[in-house]
Amino acid sequence: MADPVRVRRLSDQEGQTLLRITRRGTGSPIRLRRAMVVLASAGGNTVPAIARLVQADEDTIRQVIHRFNESGMASLDPRWAGGRPRQISPDDEKFIVTTAKTRPEALGRPFTRWSIRKLADYLSLQPARPIQVGRERLRQILHRNGITFQRTKTWKESTDPDRDAKLARIEYVSSHMPQRVFAFDEFGPLAVRPHGGAGWAPTGHPDRLPANYHKLHGVRQFHGCYSVGDDQLWGVVRRRKGAANTLAALKSIRRARPDGAPIYIILDNLSAHKGKRIRAWAARNKVELCFTPTYASWANPIEAQFGPLRTFVIAGSNHPNHTVLARKLHAYLRWRNAHARHPDVLAAQRRERARVRSERLRRWGQPATRAA
Repeated sequence: MADPVRVRRLSDQEGQTLLRITRRGTGSPIRLRRAMVVLASAGGNTVPAIARLVQADEDTIRQVIHRFNESGMASLDPRWAGGRPRQISPDDEKFIVTTAKTRPEALGRPFTRWSIRKLADYLSLQPARPIQVGRERLRQILHRNGITFQRTKTWKESTDPDRDAKLARIEYVSSHMPQRVFAFDEFGPLAVRPHGGAGWAPTGHPDRLPANYHKLHGVRQFHGCYSVGDDQLWGVVRRRKGAANTLAALKSIRRARPDGAPIYIILDNLSAHKGKRIRAWAARNKVELCFTPTYASWANPIEAQFGPLRTFVIAGSNHPNHTVLARKLHAYLRWRNAHARHPDVLAAQRRERARVRSERLRRWGQPATRAA
């Protein structure tokens, strides 16, 4: 039996970037969906579960995962087709990229960064190698070589000495015991104010929300619990994070498997997640707490599940108070869990598709290949 398709182990920077895209969104819906696929796979979700999450075909999910394993973060960007570009030699292109990555001050220009216009002018005025290139063509060359206009940002690399061991443990329990694996995390802060979003509307007449951004009701935190094997998501809205609220959520997870056998809960290193009371309770109730490495919360499989919550409940909303927001949130969770298909049903559907495909190939006179 072939091994299940799964994304390779992410680096800390890749995980944090995917987590930021999934939680905050991006200008491209294609980039957002691909980021959700990669993050869900890194968290241990199976291909059928990811397909249900993003409403896509399983073969498409596998293709996105394979492309990410081959080319990394560049695979998230859509590749639009275009016309035939003007011919520029590889040496010229290499010189353009090298110049773009060099600070203008080092080349005798009195500014700290290039603009497309300034870079094109500089290239055309070189006495030894003048390169006449349009601004749009120059942008395409830079984009193809992975050079984009970005803000300078800081990022955190995991300093956890047990990083590899923790990631390996999470991968092992997710792959070998998915029916006993759960995930927990907080989703928030949830604020009562108009949230911008997107939706279908007549051309030139988008939906409007009042421009009232005053936070008069405070914030809340959604304490979410996720069953990896059953693909079920539930939780409760609290006023704040805390050890007592965390323990209550973990007890609800333990009640989901009342047989007394060991279970495994994946959660991050927040101080409210690993107090003495929580550790003592976990030891008494056969609960193994699988902590993600420091600055690597992307390894938690519940993170990918929070993206649809923000897209379909928070974005484009204008809830009057937290009570209404909590009701809408739980209504979406009930709908989501009701439409989650059982793994046995998915396996039966895959077998039926393989049978239909074999029958069609037999009718066409072609040899039937074994379906993956």
